[in-house]
Amino acid sequence: MKEYKTVSKCVQTELTINKSRFIGSCSPASCEEEALEFIEKIKKEYKDASHNVFAYIIGSEMNIQRFSDDKEPSGTAGLPIIELLKKEDITNVVIVVTRYYGGIQLGAGGLIRAYSKSARLVLENAAVIFKRIYILVKLVLDYNFWGKVQNDFEKHNIRYDEPEYAEKVYLKTYVKTQKVQELLNMITNITSADFTYEIMQEIYLEVCE
Repeated sequence: MKEYKTVSKCVQTELTINKSRFIGSCSPASCEEEALEFIEKIKKEYKDASHNVFAYIIGSEMNIQRFSDDKEPSGTAGLPIIELLKKEDITNVVIVVTRYYGGIQLGAGGLIRAYSKSARLVLENAAVIFKRIYILVKLVLDYNFWGKVQNDFEKHNIRYDEPEYAEKVYLKTYVKTQKVQELLNMITNITSADFTYEIMQEIYLEVCE
């Protein structure tokens, strides 16, 4: 697993350049199938458009990269969008830029600038987030320790789910790999080692920075 940067939500933006209307649509996509489904959705929504240009990058290693100029001159539409994504180091994302031709030709340079500007605008509105790797640690402790543990969690910004209250307090916490022992030491000090734990798998959590 590798940490990566992506977007958290679907957004659309619009701008007009020399009478051409550019609609930017952006969405997170965890796999290529999701990216292709989003592209088809936008194409159907704007089936009367002059062009529906797209680009997407999938995978924490950015190993899947695809783009289409959709009948714009080669290298003037999809390529600048995917280059922007690579420059910003953003993956698991798909962008479609829809163009309604306004009657004024932009030329190769103008097209590159227009599609780049539209892609950047929608990306800026897409709530870029980081997917960080955390270790899930399950804890079981007595009720009389929970208040102190919770206070220390808040103090040290330790992430945790809503506890399950049964015969004891059952808790899922999330810490960076290098912080696991620190967490266990903290709980040990509070409970005098009167607790149980289980170290689980690595998972991705969203972090806004």
